[in-house]
This record gives sequence, C-alpha cells and structure tokens, in this order.
Amino acid sequence: MTGPTVPRATEAEPAAGWAPTPALGRAVLLAGLLLVAGVLLGRVDLIVLAAPFALGTAYALRRRPTALPQVWITQGDGGPLVEGGDVSAAVTVGNPDTVDYDLVVMRSRVSPWLRIDRAGFARDEAADGAEPSAVPPTGATGNGGGRSLADRPFVASVPIDAAVDLELAGKALRWGRHPIGPAGARVATAGGLLVSRAVITEPVRVRVYPRTEPFEAVEAMPRAAGLVGAHHSRRPGEGGELAGVRVFAPGDRLRRIDWRVSLRARQLHVAATLSDRDAEVVVLLDVLAEAGRSGGVNGAASVLDTTVRATAAIAEHYLHRGDRVSLLEYGPAARRLRPAAGRRQYLTVLEWLLDVRVHASAHEPYDQVFGPQLLSSDALVVVLTPLLDERSAQMLARLARGGRFVVAVDTLPTELASPKDRGWAEVAYRLWRLDREIMIGQLREHGVPVVRWAGAGSLDQVLRDVARLATAPRVGGR
Repeated sequence: MTGPTVPRATEAEPAAGWAPTPALGRAVLLAGLLLVAGVLLGRVDLIVLAAPFALGTAYALRRRPTALPQVWITQGDGGPLVEGGDVSAAVTVGNPDTVDYDLVVMRSRVSPWLRIDRAGFARDEAADGAEPSAVPPTGATGNGGGRSLADRPFVASVPIDAAVDLELAGKALRWGRHPIGPAGARVATAGGLLVSRAVITEPVRVRVYPRTEPFEAVEAMPRAAGLVGAHHSRRPGEGGELAGVRVFAPGDRLRRIDWRVSLRARQLHVAATLSDRDAEVVVLLDVLAEAGRSGGVNGAASVLDTTVRATAAIAEHYLHRGDRVSLLEYGPAARRLRPAAGRRQYLTVLEWLLDVRVHASAHEPYDQVFGPQLLSSDALVVVLTPLLDERSAQMLARLARGGRFVVAVDTLPTELASPKDRGWAEVAYRLWRLDREIMIGQLREHGVPVVRWAGAGSLDQVLRDVARLATAPRVGGR
C-alpha cells in the first residue's frame, strides 16, 4: 500500500475501537425473542423463522476485524504553488486488516482559501501486488453549491490490504500556509454489524506563495556599500555609463581619451563615467494594524495582502539585479531575514513571507532591532506601512533623522469604504482621513517620501529624488 508509514493498531485497540451497530442489536434481539417464544409456546415455526437471523448474524461475525483503518493526507506533486494556481491533494484510507471493509465514510476539512472544485475516489493497487476489488467506490463532483466539496462525506469500500484515495483538486485563492484536514474515516464491516470509531489524521499545510505583482525600477541607488554592481551610481568612477568629458588628469587611463574633444580644445580630455555599485535593500513590513477585507487573488486586497505581494515584487526585482535584500518586521515579534543575494534568497523571502501576521500590541515595538548592526547607513530602507498607527510615523521619522535613506510605501486600500448610517461614524472617518493626510505631510517635511504602491514603476520618481538628495552637499556638515 502506498503512502507514508502509519503505525498499526495494537491488539488492545479492536475491543475499544469497534462497536456493534443497531443492526446487530436488532438481529440478536429478534432471533432471541423468536427462539424463546418458540420454546415456550412449543411452536416450531417460530424457531424456523429465527434460524435465518441467527445463522446470518453468526456467518457475518465469523471473521472479526483486528485493526483500525489507516488515514493520511498527501499533497500533489505540482511544484511551488502560487496564488491562483491549481492545488491537488489526496486523503487516503488504507485497510491493514484481514477482512474487507464493506463501507468507508470519510470526510475532510479544507481551508476556505483553497477552493475545491473536483473531488472523487481513485483506487490504489494492493500492497502485495494483488488486484483490488472490482466494486467501484462512489464519489461526487460539481461546484459544491457554495459549500466546500471536501467537507461532504464520501463513501467507498476497501478490500484487504488495499487503499482508496479521495482526490481533491481546485484553486489556491490566497497566499499563506493553508491546512487540508484534519481528515477522518469510519468503517463498517461484518455486513454492517460492526463499526469502528472515527480515525482522525492531522492536517497537512499547503504552502501558497504570494503572486508577484509587476514591479520594475530603473532608478539610481542612493548609495551602495560595494564598488561593483548593476546600478549606475551618481558618483564618478569606473563604469559603463557616460557622465561627461573632463580635462585629462594624472592617473586617467589612456583608453578613456576623447580624441575629438582633445583635438578641438588642443588639450587632452577624457570621458568620465559613473561607477557601477551594488546595493543593500531593506524591506521593512509594518504589521501593527490591518485594514480592508481580503478577497483572494482576484478580489480586493487588504493591507496585509498588499504588503506581502509588494514585498515579494520588490525583493524579486532587486535580487534579480544582484543586490542584497533583507526583511524586517515592525511589530512585537520583530522577525528578521538576514541580507543575502541570489535565487536562494528569493525562495527564502517567499518562505519567510508565509508567516507574516498582524500583531496588534499596545507596547512600543522593540526599537533596538533597527540599530546600526541591522540597518546599514548605506542601505535603502523601503517601509511598507498603512500609516494607521502613530508609532509607525514616529519610527519613519527616527529613521530619517538617523541618516537612513527611507521610502515609505502606503499600503492602505484606496477603496476602503467609510461607515454609513452609524451616527457620527462618517464624520469621525472624515476627521481621521484628514489627520492621516496631515501625518503624511509631516513625514514629507522630515524628508520621508510617501508614495502609494501602484505596481510597475511606482517607486521610480521617489527613488530618483532620494538618490539626488544622497549626493547633495549637506549644510553645516550634517
């Protein structure tokens, strides 16, 4: 029998794991009453009438079950699963007993973010190579009528040393770790006279990665720690981007001489270039508050949805260009992903994002996690925040005062509906909106650009401004 190894039931389990059904009670009661009445009344016809019930019950109980069924859940081999992709799984019931299971009723819970469209049985081959019974199991298909298909009971029969698979197929509607299960099964055997207790298996968590929204930034990085990279910095140096023409100076390479300008000016001139620099990008996720309602991959996006999908897009863009990317959470948990580059880091980022949760807390988040040992002075800090908490604005202002290059990305949904028909609720909502606009204006006065996430190119202009400020001379040595 295929599937993971499941411990067999012990010899002490059958007595506690199997129980007589009402059918057995009725058969024994009817046969006993007819026999007693036949003996007391001296009527042979009553004894003859009781004989089929007694013999049928004895024949059905000639081979009693000795082991409980085995139940496990397996996930389909479809590679990494992304929002909107096809998900498949199977709930398997195995028969390790020496008798056939006449009837198996199984049921499984499934996360509401996994929409199961098709469900049905597929028979597996017996473990010893023998062909399983030809009795076809029954299943169901359809759209479920608004109810999850997997939550309905499914019925099948399982022969000796065989297994049946309840195959589930559908769509993954949202990122995260979504459970399939727990799943349970009950078995009837001995002609329906004995039934097992419900055997429950633990759920299997399906990893659904966020769908990467289109994002492409062509900006110059504000500052970089390395000397070689994919970005054109605003500083002169060895690179491939032309910055202008200047007079030849000691140390300039001869191949940089611009002969046309030199002949015209009667003095050697060289072509000046911009150096190529690598960069470190820190994506800071504000998880203090949530707003909006998630509608899945094709529906409305909540704050957390926008935050996770935008983080995946930003990380994919910069990692593809060879930069180092790290992730931080601004919240009580203060989770952190160390900076690294390459394809492996991108897969780690996606795995890290599956555990992002909103952690509302009245206490101030641990600010030391944003110290110089974690936030390099050369790093570009992209903060994804809905700006629903005053502590988030204060954190942005502190980062800007500390000399960090900060870009705030507003993740609050634009279609956030205002409350209606609730007294002063609509007025309070409008006042809150005004207060939030004032907060954003104050952040911009502190030098923190705030831009709404809009997919491709949404950060280009603000990152150009940050890069320009990074190379501007500072007044008073500040």
